[in-house]
Amino acid sequence: MEHVREHLLIGCGNPLLDIVASVDKDLLERYNLKPNDAILARDEHMHLYKDLDEKYNADYMAGGSVQNTLRVCQWILGTPKVATFFGCVGKDDYAKILEKKATQDGLNVRYQYTNEAPTGTCAVLITGTHRSLCAHLAAANHFTIDHLQKPDSRQLLESADYFYISGFFLTVSPPSIIEIARYAHKRKRTFMMNLSAPFVSQYYKEQLMAAMVYVDILFGNEEEVETFAREHSWHAKDRKEIGQKLLSLPKENSERERIVIITQGHYPVLLFQGNNIKEFPVQQLSREQLVDTNGAGDAFVGGFLAQYIKKKSLDVCVRCGIWAASQIIQRSGCTFEGKPSFQE
Repeated sequence: MEHVREHLLIGCGNPLLDIVASVDKDLLERYNLKPNDAILARDEHMHLYKDLDEKYNADYMAGGSVQNTLRVCQWILGTPKVATFFGCVGKDDYAKILEKKATQDGLNVRYQYTNEAPTGTCAVLITGTHRSLCAHLAAANHFTIDHLQKPDSRQLLESADYFYISGFFLTVSPPSIIEIARYAHKRKRTFMMNLSAPFVSQYYKEQLMAAMVYVDILFGNEEEVETFAREHSWHAKDRKEIGQKLLSLPKENSERERIVIITQGHYPVLLFQGNNIKEFPVQQLSREQLVDTNGAGDAFVGGFLAQYIKKKSLDVCVRCGIWAASQIIQRSGCTFEGKPSFQE
C-alpha cells in the first residue's frame, strides 16, 4: 500500500481494560458521575468496578483512548504493525487479555510492565445513548521515560514519521510526552495531540501548554475546546473563534502550520488551517442506530490517521474520521468487524 509500512505511527497512552455496562441514572448519582463525562477515579469510585462485576452484565474490552484510536486505524489500513502503542500495564491476566486483543487487531504493542499496580481499568457506564467514563489508571500511572530510551524503543521511535499522544497521558508522564515532541520537532516529523477531556485543560494546564508548542495537529470536541478557552480567559463568542485562537498559539516549528480539528457530536466537524475554516457534515443516524457513543472520538482520530499517514488530503482524512465514528457508535464499545467500506 502506498506510503504505508510497519512502525510508521507511534502512540503513547493509558492501556485500560474497559468494563462496559448499561446502568441506570441512580448508579451515576450514587458515584457522583455525569452522562458524557470522562474523569479519573477517586477514592469514592473504588467500589464501582466491583459493583459492575457483581450486579451488572458487564463486558470486557481492550480500551484506553490512544489504544482504541490505533486499533481503529489498523482496522481501516488492513496492514498489521503500521502503528505501535506504548503504555504501562501490570503483570496480570488483564494485561494478557489487552495484549491479545490489541495484537489481534494488528497493533504492535510495546507495553512497559510494573509490579507496583494492577492493569488499569475504565468503567464505561452507558445510560441510553450517553456514556460516562471513570478510569482507574493503576499500572498506567507507572509509565516512565526510561521505557522509551531502551534500544528497541529508540529504534521504533526513529522508524516513525507520525506521533500521537492523548491529553490523558499528561496525568502520567509529561517528560515522555516532551521527549517525543522534541524528537518529532528535531526530525521534522508530525506530532499530534488530543485535548481528551475537560479536566485536562483545567488541572494540567501547565503540562498541556508545555507540549502545545510542538503540536502540529490538535484534536478536541466542543466541550474540551470551550473549557480550554475558559481556562485561558478567552472571551470567544463561538467555536470558530476558539479554533482560530488555538491555531495561533505559539509553535516551535513555524514552518509547519498547525491544524486544528473540532468535533461537535452530530453537528459538522470544523477544520482550521491557515485562514480557512471548513465544515464537514456528520452522518445523521436514527435513535435506533445509536448504540453507544463510547469511543466515537477515538474512532474519529483513528479514521483520520489511517488516511493522513497515507498522505491523503485533509478533506479525505476528516471524512474518513466521520465515517469511522459513525461505524463505532452503532456498536457496543470501540469495536468493529468485517472489512472497512470507506470510500474516498
